Amino acid sequence: MKLQQLLSYTRKAVDDYQMIEEGDKIAIGVSGGKDSLTLLYALKGLQRFYPKHFELTAVTVNLGFEGFDLTAVKQLCEELEVPYHVIDTEIEDIIFRVRKEAHPCSLCAKMRKGALNTAVKELGCNKVAYAHHRDDIIETMMLSLLFEGRFYAFSPKTFLDRMQLTVIRPMMYVPEVDVIGFRNKYQLPVAKNPCPADGATKREYAKQLVRQLNIDHPGVKDRMFHAIVTGNMEGWPLKGETR
Repeated sequence: MKLQQLLSYTRKAVDDYQMIEEGDKIAIGVSGGKDSLTLLYALKGLQRFYPKHFELTAVTVNLGFEGFDLTAVKQLCEELEVPYHVIDTEIEDIIFRVRKEAHPCSLCAKMRKGALNTAVKELGCNKVAYAHHRDDIIETMMLSLLFEGRFYAFSPKTFLDRMQLTVIRPMMYVPEVDVIGFRNKYQLPVAKNPCPADGATKREYAKQLVRQLNIDHPGVKDRMFHAIVTGNMEGWPLKGETR
């Protein structure tokens, strides 16, 4: 996928769900993975021509894993002229050594988002952009159906009342295969995920299940996504709705 196609996907999502307003200060949650680095390129590219002016800053929550090297990510932010902040935490120590969680992902996600959102507010931002792509949304819906018995997926835009912060997901229309293509084409400096639970989660199970379903029934992912965006799901804004 070329940058032009990425920007087309991003512009459509931003316009469809009114994700960006004049004067917004948007923090990009950068984990160092392919998704968040692609989002960094997408929003920086959009910033250059979007009619509504907005500021960007990149924020990484360092969980505390030994050997997690963000040097190349920092260099990329400098090249793109996006201010970069690393928030050091002891999340890894709390989860794996103090609590010794057998199933750490849910607690880790809550603590990571809490640290990110707090940092974002302290930096004076009113919005934070998460790098969830199209496949993430489909897989979340599958997880909710299988393990919670409800029809749910990440919303394109969510206002967090307690934090007075808006979460946006500008890559919601981007298929993961295109993210992989973008990473390869532009040689993104992906920081290896050091978490021992990586790849051994329910989300990975849902990913493989959706993948197999799409092999057995070509186009099923497209139909799933269509069901999500047209399903009047609780918490989802209508297209064109502002808040």
